[in-house]
Amino acid sequence: MMTRFFIAIAAILAGISVAGGAFASHALKNQLSESAIKIFETAVRYEMYHSLALLMVALLLTQTEISQTLVTAAGSAFIMGIAIFSGSLYALSLTGFKWLGAITPLGGVAFLIGWGCLAVAALGLK
Repeated sequence: MMTRFFIAIAAILAGISVAGGAFASHALKNQLSESAIKIFETAVRYEMYHSLALLMVALLLTQTEISQTLVTAAGSAFIMGIAIFSGSLYALSLTGFKWLGAITPLGGVAFLIGWGCLAVAALGLK
């Protein structure tokens, strides 16, 4: 069940990342400052990286010798990280509200938790 969920969410988020990159390149290019565009592109890049990581999580869930709990926790952390990290950067670049930058590191922590869960799961392989 979680495998299908993570694949579906990964596909949706990767699609949003592609659309966001195209949106930044075309519609936003003349609307935002160069700095805001770079922030938006960082959000797109990290969303894509972690969408691909989420696909890897789904594949790992098909392996019986790895901790399903840790891998599921990693997938959940990646989803939260995308929402908080990329979401706050999208909002920051589009609104200019600088206080949104204070939220972004929480998403980075979620990414680190996800990668940490995968590392611990890998160390526990038999």
